Amino acid sequence: MPHDTLAFTGGFREPVFEAQSVFRTLMDCMARPGTVGSAAVAVAPPAPLCAAVGAVALTLCDNDTPVWLTPALAASALPGWLAFHAGASVTDDRQAARFAFVEKGAMLPDPGLFAQGTQEYPDRSTTLVVEIEAFTGGRPLTLTGPGIRTEEEFAPVGLPDMFVYFRAENRQNFPRGVDLILVAGDAVLCLPRTTVVRVKEA
Repeated sequence: MPHDTLAFTGGFREPVFEAQSVFRTLMDCMARPGTVGSAAVAVAPPAPLCAAVGAVALTLCDNDTPVWLTPALAASALPGWLAFHAGASVTDDRQAARFAFVEKGAMLPDPGLFAQGTQEYPDRSTTLVVEIEAFTGGRPLTLTGPGIRTEEEFAPVGLPDMFVYFRAENRQNFPRGVDLILVAGDAVLCLPRTTVVRVKEA
């Protein structure tokens, strides 16, 4: 299907209710890092973006949120799809992006290259939305910090070995930093900048 045709299809069927549902899931997962929520909504974004990431995009993006895309996503019909369904524009400037999207299998960009917010306005940062293969089966990681009673564990498949280093660097200038939304299939797991990620000790 041509790009211009793909842009007009595959959005929310009931935008208000579906966006509210996904937003509630994201807020719950941000408040309780390591908790897995569901973003199973019947949307069909252009490939190579998966449905759940598309639902997150339609929920969070609007005409006030410039979006950064990986080269593969930028070359797809996704920019037109986001513009039509969410009113969001695409930017090449990582510092200007409010949200950044990374499809499964793409290289995870260094979070330090994106907007970190300021001391006065730490919310003026980029949120990274990254699709990975799974939340189990990979290298075990432990999560601690606000919203976690003791610690949480997950074992993501599809994140680089540098991921723990990236997370440590992301905390150096707190309250500045980027937040992360991970998506695997229909499942969502959030890692706000306050969450400490460590490799689980054997």
